[in-house]
Amino acid sequence: MTTVAQTSLAQEIARVSRLGNLTAAHLADATGGDPSSARRWRNGTRAPAGEHASRALQLTALVERLAQVMDSTYIPVWLVKPIARLDDRRPVDAIRDGDYRSVSRLVAALEEMPVA
Repeated sequence: MTTVAQTSLAQEIARVSRLGNLTAAHLADATGGDPSSARRWRNGTRAPAGEHASRALQLTALVERLAQVMDSTYIPVWLVKPIARLDDRRPVDAIRDGDYRSVSRLVAALEEMPVA
């Protein structure tokens, strides 16, 4: 049986996936979930649980912030690109590994940059 919280989480993941042009692979990479589950999360038909849910929420928070500082079509590229300030890790890998704060600090630096 689906709870209201699970339904809300599923809707949130689906909404932010559209906002940030995320694929199921991005969700799977960032959460450590399997691709078939990530497809259901992205479509809003299921919600992750436990650690997968925590990582998915971290990803959604970052994507919402990234959408404020870059074109949304670049977000999926940024998430899978090795970044020097993350010790050449990809942001999705850092999130999956529990290093949300490092990625969040990097996004904060982007937020502080003057708009060109």
